[in-house]
Amino acid sequence: MTTTHREAMQTRLAELDEQHAVAVAGGGERSVRRHHDRGKLLPRERIELLVDEGSAFLELSPLAGWGSDFTVGASVVTGIGVIEGVECVITANDPSVKGGASNPFTVKKVFRAAQVAEENGLPTVALVESGGADLPTQKEIFIPGGRLFRDITRASAAKNPTIAIVFGNSTAGGAYVPGMSDYTVMVRERAKVFLGGPPLVKMATGEDADDEALGGAEMHARTSGLADYLADDEHDALRIGRRIVARLNHRKPLRPAQGPSVAWGATTGPGPVDGFAEPDADPDELLDLVPADLKEPFDPREVIARVCDGVSATNGAVFDEFKPLYGPSLVTGWARIHGRPIGILANAQGVLFSQEAQKATQFVQLANQSDTPLLFLHNTTGYMVGEEYEQGGIIKHGAMMINAISNSTVPHLTVIMGASYGAGNYGMNGRAYDPRFLFTWPSAKSAVMGPAQLAGVLEIVARGSAEAKGETFDAEGFAAIKAAVEQQVEEQSLPFVLSGMLYDDGVIDPRDTRTVLAICLSVIENRPWSGAGGYGVFRP
Repeated sequence: MTTTHREAMQTRLAELDEQHAVAVAGGGERSVRRHHDRGKLLPRERIELLVDEGSAFLELSPLAGWGSDFTVGASVVTGIGVIEGVECVITANDPSVKGGASNPFTVKKVFRAAQVAEENGLPTVALVESGGADLPTQKEIFIPGGRLFRDITRASAAKNPTIAIVFGNSTAGGAYVPGMSDYTVMVRERAKVFLGGPPLVKMATGEDADDEALGGAEMHARTSGLADYLADDEHDALRIGRRIVARLNHRKPLRPAQGPSVAWGATTGPGPVDGFAEPDADPDELLDLVPADLKEPFDPREVIARVCDGVSATNGAVFDEFKPLYGPSLVTGWARIHGRPIGILANAQGVLFSQEAQKATQFVQLANQSDTPLLFLHNTTGYMVGEEYEQGGIIKHGAMMINAISNSTVPHLTVIMGASYGAGNYGMNGRAYDPRFLFTWPSAKSAVMGPAQLAGVLEIVARGSAEAKGETFDAEGFAAIKAAVEQQVEEQSLPFVLSGMLYDDGVIDPRDTRTVLAICLSVIENRPWSGAGGYGVFRP
């Protein structure tokens, strides 16, 4: 642990705070002021009033759209909050950003929220105020966007309740959000829900109609029947929404091995009723662990000691390591987070060899045998290459590991701490393998390989091509190309870029890792699970 490591991490955290501030600012000061002047609340203000007082809100994908032409955050806030003691997925359009219009990143972000609700059996509360699709990018929204309505109806069929609270416009295709939800609340004189507004109706039918007659809240409450509840104002609408959730009779399935559990909040915390010990080591020291240069290894056991429960009479040791002397560059073992059991796979020295792959395969099978969720802590450069390792079976052993992880049916959580390169990203349950939740630290980098390695490979290929043609390789001329490629890969592997593309659920402060994982472990308990009963063919 060094001061240099802490300073580098603090610099990255300051950059993260700046980007989160951009997302929170929405459409900017002028748009926010205009929205407030109309007597309306912003999306995060609505969420704060909706969730239980003093409870946490785990925001998902706050940097969606980062680096694109669209506002950071993609004009919608999504996350998980506790309402009347019930964990719910919450989505909230941000009307300060182009009237809450949906762009391609909005669609991806809402789809991800729906996936979280489906996988974890959560109710969904949509805080609606959107002008519909961003028309200049409609070709990227219209076709895939129909999935939004499919997801709402499938959630209802799966008995995962859907609630729409409409604060303003919900027009065109957006009208189907309240139309397809199980419960719909509309704010008097504010909500406007119609397939076609007055101008479109005039063009299509020649009819003159005003907003209220076409789709006002009172009309839908009295005449069309689309509104189940008519709220006097925004605060009243949020109160009604809370009461709807309170009457859902939503209960977590009991898992006797883990004991009863409660919702996470200000007083209960994100843990089961049984007591647990805080970490034996100070979580603040996580800032000291990750080197500025990811080529320098660090011991993931130091991370585990600051994330997992400490020693207690109930839980015993902090971490019971499995096969510590075999495949030492992958650390595996059993621990608890807020009293909940977890199996951990954590990269130690970066490279995955055959022993590490075989060890991981066995460990994943054991976790499935005991119905224990798995946590993957990334800092890997991938599987080892070279004549010795190819002949030793690195491909088939890596395939065994990926097979086991792909077919594992216990919940998976992933945190990318440092490097996550090549097939190591796959073997350690990266985004393509659908972990229930995936978060990254500001120190994280993900790509097909490290920037220097990739640029070096291109140089070797270019040199070989020139020699095959009988030409002289221009090393000096290629140096500029090599440098440009290396810089491009470096920039594309950074966490803000990947988070902007929704390849994670958020970039988090390492010190928040324990709390975030505890919330996720509580959330996954809303749907029962059991370990895999079988796997694909393991090549001997």
